[in-house]
Amino acid sequence: MKRIFVYLISAIVLSCLGSCQSIPKGATAVSPFDADRYLGTWYEIARIDFTFEKNLDNTTANYSKRPDGKIAVLNKGFNLKKNKWTDAKGKAKFRGDKNIAELAVSFFGPFYGGYNVVALEGDYEYALVTGKNVDYLWILARKPTIPNTVKEQFLAKAKTIGYDISRLNWISHDKKKSN
Repeated sequence: MKRIFVYLISAIVLSCLGSCQSIPKGATAVSPFDADRYLGTWYEIARIDFTFEKNLDNTTANYSKRPDGKIAVLNKGFNLKKNKWTDAKGKAKFRGDKNIAELAVSFFGPFYGGYNVVALEGDYEYALVTGKNVDYLWILARKPTIPNTVKEQFLAKAKTIGYDISRLNWISHDKKKSN
């Protein structure tokens, strides 16, 4: 029985590792990519909602270098239902070549999910980020707003990859709730 349990756990972990280290079909990560230029604060402009970000507005992500070479991740948002700020700390690492914007991010121990920068505009001012499949998508900016030209370009790219952009949740950055 113990042996079956070990095999089962191993299969689950291997399955997660394999599926977490992917990029949606039709998407290509940015290359060359400069992680140092990507560090700092990003405002979430839009996202496809999922469990951990549901009901959050004023969401930001801050990326910084860790001593071990990985990237520290601090996500913050205002929970509209609970009327309070929440945050999540995590870490990210490159899945391969550090010149290619294919990373894996973890907020829960050994479990990683895909984080792929598939478009950058300006001087690392705007980013389109996918997860492992078409259920995860973010539009990020260094400021709480994004020019319409960049927005339309990112939406067109997301549609080409296979995203249903009608699922996007457009984020408010209410200055009254700024933290």
